[in-house]
Amino acid sequence: MAYAAVISLKQIIERLLKSSCIPVVLNPSPRIIELLYEEVCSLQEVLKELDSSSHNDRIDRKRVNALDGQIRDALYEFEDVMESRVSNQFLSQSPDFHPLSFSLDLQEVQQDIDSFIENVKKMKKAYVEELHNPLPPEEDDRAASSEIDLGGNKSYMVGFYDLYQTVIYDVLYDDEIRTVSLYGAAGAGKTTLAKEICEDPSIFECRAFVTVGPKYQLKEILKCILAQVDPDCDKLLMEEDEELLSEYVYRSLNCWVLYLIVLDDVWDLQVWHELKRSFPDEEEESEGRFLVTTRSREVAESCFAGRAFEVPFLDKAESWNLLRQKMFPSPQLEEVGRKIAELEEVGRKIAENCEGLPLLIITIAKLLSKADKTLEYWTKVAEKKDSILSEANEQISEVLFPSYEYLPQHLKACFLYMGVVTQNYEIPLSKLIKWWSAEGFLERVQGRTSESIALEFLRELLSKNVVMVIPNESSDGGIKNYGLHSSFWYLSNREAGKNKFSYNLNTRADGLAEGIKGQRRLCIHNNILFGIKDVYNSIASTSTVCSLLCIGPHHPYPVPICLEYLRLLRVLDALTIRFYEFPVEVLNLVHLKYIAITFNGHIPTFISKLWNLECLIIRRNLSTVKSHGNSSYLPMEIWDLRKLEHLQITGSNLPKPREGSFLPNLLALLDASVQSCTKDVLVRIPNLQKLGIRIELPLENVDQEPFFCFDHISHLHELNTLKCVVVNPKITLSEIVAPIFPPSIFPSSLVKLTLSGLGYPWEEMSRISSLPNLRVLKLKCYAFRGPKWEVVGRFEFEALRILLIEDTDLVQWTVADDYHFRHLSCLSIKHCYKLEEIPANFGYRFRKIELVDCNPLLVTRVEKFRENWFELYEIYYRCFPLDLHVDSPYDDGNFKS
Repeated sequence: MAYAAVISLKQIIERLLKSSCIPVVLNPSPRIIELLYEEVCSLQEVLKELDSSSHNDRIDRKRVNALDGQIRDALYEFEDVMESRVSNQFLSQSPDFHPLSFSLDLQEVQQDIDSFIENVKKMKKAYVEELHNPLPPEEDDRAASSEIDLGGNKSYMVGFYDLYQTVIYDVLYDDEIRTVSLYGAAGAGKTTLAKEICEDPSIFECRAFVTVGPKYQLKEILKCILAQVDPDCDKLLMEEDEELLSEYVYRSLNCWVLYLIVLDDVWDLQVWHELKRSFPDEEEESEGRFLVTTRSREVAESCFAGRAFEVPFLDKAESWNLLRQKMFPSPQLEEVGRKIAELEEVGRKIAENCEGLPLLIITIAKLLSKADKTLEYWTKVAEKKDSILSEANEQISEVLFPSYEYLPQHLKACFLYMGVVTQNYEIPLSKLIKWWSAEGFLERVQGRTSESIALEFLRELLSKNVVMVIPNESSDGGIKNYGLHSSFWYLSNREAGKNKFSYNLNTRADGLAEGIKGQRRLCIHNNILFGIKDVYNSIASTSTVCSLLCIGPHHPYPVPICLEYLRLLRVLDALTIRFYEFPVEVLNLVHLKYIAITFNGHIPTFISKLWNLECLIIRRNLSTVKSHGNSSYLPMEIWDLRKLEHLQITGSNLPKPREGSFLPNLLALLDASVQSCTKDVLVRIPNLQKLGIRIELPLENVDQEPFFCFDHISHLHELNTLKCVVVNPKITLSEIVAPIFPPSIFPSSLVKLTLSGLGYPWEEMSRISSLPNLRVLKLKCYAFRGPKWEVVGRFEFEALRILLIEDTDLVQWTVADDYHFRHLSCLSIKHCYKLEEIPANFGYRFRKIELVDCNPLLVTRVEKFRENWFELYEIYYRCFPLDLHVDSPYDDGNFKS
């Protein structure tokens, strides 16, 4: 974790060097900070070298990791010295000082800086020597295996039958395919499936199975292949160099008309490119097929002239079948059958707890087989009251660990951070991006936002199959949540604690354990722990903490948080803790970059002291309809937070700006009142990309105009996401409650638009349909009203991908021709009791329809629509199948077709 530490320190120094707010005074050598920065940047480049050397089979990872730990500790220690100095100087000022009048004197820590620079030079030298000083051959006994070992029994093909048949067909009969790749998470069954395919009697007589691994020796791989394709070869050949071995492999394979080579556990494309010269070309008489297994989707999809298949997790039924077959191999026996019947219900729950990972299921089965097969014990295991699941996760962590160990340096901290939440917690994408950004994991790149960098990192983690996408059941906005499989969550927590990266507290014992000492992040999964005196004192004494995440269930009563002791905090997420007033201790946490809290009352004017603040999220304890007029709990000083990027203020007005007020970095303003959207406000946040507006209609005098905000939105030329919600819509009125759209209400840059409760007539939809970049449109709670929507213009909704229509009185919806909605892929209709039919001319890109609590006639007609679509597009054009999800109270239950 030294890389995450060096990035963190680098950003701290950058803030000191580049800050226009805080002048730095350092006598007698002002350039010492620049020298410090140069050394830290140099150390970062040295640590990066591990990525390019990670597949060097001679590197001793244990020694490298030990050095990494020493560097990490030194970086954290020096970082704390610097941050403490800044904090102490801030707190020594008079209570009413303004941050812009503050200058930072680092003269007292110059000796620490000099010492650290010398230490960095020594650490860099030691690290480089370790990377470029490989172990002697006799010290490295790892070699690729040349045997196919199924443990004495053929593994059951539970959940793999269809994939097995598909791969067999491609290997045997598809002449256009030379390489088939299987990718998936560690323990998903890729190797088992590959071995079964390799041993299939219908496969060619000449075949070889070789395990590559993250660290490989090309010579050993060639020897393994040669030993299997030519078992009678001279043993002396095995001692030849790589060049000659490659030639022997080539000649041996060329003697066969057909052959299969299985490369198991491939981590890098380099081995594939190195081996290709050892295999006969396609023009030769010998014709080869290759089967590759890998944890990386990128590797799988990059193999030459091939197809890639994901090996998915098992579903609940398949998980139980695998567990049952491993536990009860002879179900035909009467006594065994009775035992299965007795334990099936609780056994299914045990299998479900394994979340579809075959390796975990098999390991659980082995542990269960050593214990009593009683209903009482199995119930304890199913309810996680026994340690067997933790024991199984610990056993398989040896298999999973390389997935973390060989991650690129910039991804390791991101992976560990996903384990700070409770098990099976779904992390919203928006929160994950803000957390990573505040923690400093996302190095700023010119011309790129934190969101784009975070999405790139997520794609890499997904490709390496250590992170999962959590399916979005609402189907109205694409991927929103991410998470970890429970086994990877266990691995993440173990490595995070070991590396002093983060520590989770769920019980009193956790709060008093030795493991809490020296941790950088504390994750409170049970907020009541703050109310236990000895746990409170233990947390307060952990002075190294830079992040406090209170992510347990919401606690209805206030609990004391030891904020005054955690002076180095950068991230404070306490949305699930109740405060009556804004906690004033926060104002002394000058390093804070992220605050998310729930409270009533006002924010003090001294919020401007938090000069590093990038994200401020405020929620209220009580949700009441306010009277119209000025209602703001934000002080004028909010405009002094120049680094602010994200501001979420539930229903509050932004105060009227002073002359010269400007928030150039603000990218997101969410849940703001309509009074905040004046021209005077919006021109001072010109780079805004996301805007969320809450409109409250007056309780009386309906003629008042609450929609003036629309007059100014079109001037936000960077805006890509807009959400406008009337929180108390007049849905019982027959007349329209919103005004006619002004000519240019929305900027052309808009990509995602959500409207709720506005009550516009459907005729005004043409103002939206012409937006050239609009991809997601959500219409909720009578956003538009009236019985008929006719789409008759030219090329309307050209870019739209996702459309949600929820709670409306729409009866008839027609689309004039096929040029409209040409790219629509997902349609979600909810609580539309009068709508009878959807347009019949949606295009071939259509992928999914969701109907929730809708007119039975609509359901029937959509099912017919799907049949027609199947005949036209799936069969004739070979398009992807169209999924139909129906959730209706008129049926016995949910169904999917």
